[in-house]
Parts: sequence; structure tokens; C-alpha cells
Amino acid sequence: MAEGQGALQVTLARSPGPGQVEELQLQLPAGATLGDALQAAGWSHEGQAVGVWGRVGEPGQLLQPGDRVEIYRPLTVDPKEARRTRFARQGARTSGLFAKRRPNSKPGY
Repeated sequence: MAEGQGALQVTLARSPGPGQVEELQLQLPAGATLGDALQAAGWSHEGQAVGVWGRVGEPGQLLQPGDRVEIYRPLTVDPKEARRTRFARQGARTSGLFAKRRPNSKPGY
């Protein structure tokens, strides 16, 4: 389809697994919806949230030229718990404010 007034170009993105990202460029007719884009790509989103530019949307949402349609995987670990675990593993003295301390300085400087 030639790009013109009746077409809009969108990008579809999904992450099938940790550290993996798949992107696909599509040209759709004007008035296409989020569900139309997923169907045209042949991507299933059963049980997963979908959205545009990081905002969760519905399959009937109209798309604009240049939109990025995304399929979101469910979180496997609570982000707060992951941070606590990472901090405990690194130790208090090797991260944050105390990571780079000048020699012979007071704690926290």
C-alpha cells in the first residue's frame, strides 16, 4: 500500500521473553484500531494487556500515524521486592550515596 492520505504507519512491539524484543512496522488503512493492528501482525494477546506508547488501551482504540502498539507481559517479580533483593546482595556500602566516598571523609560525604 502506498503511503498517502488513506494509510497510517504504526510500529508493533512485544517482548516474548526476558531480554527479547520484537518490532514490526505496519501500514494500515485510516481508521484502524489497536485490535486491527494486532490482527494484521498475526500476534495473539490473549491474557496480556495491550496499549499505545506505554498506556494501556482497548482493542477498539483508534490509532494515529506513528503510534507504537505494545503487548505487555505480566510482571513475574514485584519491582519493590526485586530492588530489596538487589540492594541486600550488593550491600549498603557499594550502592547509592555511599558508593563513591573520598578517602578519609566523613560517612555520607
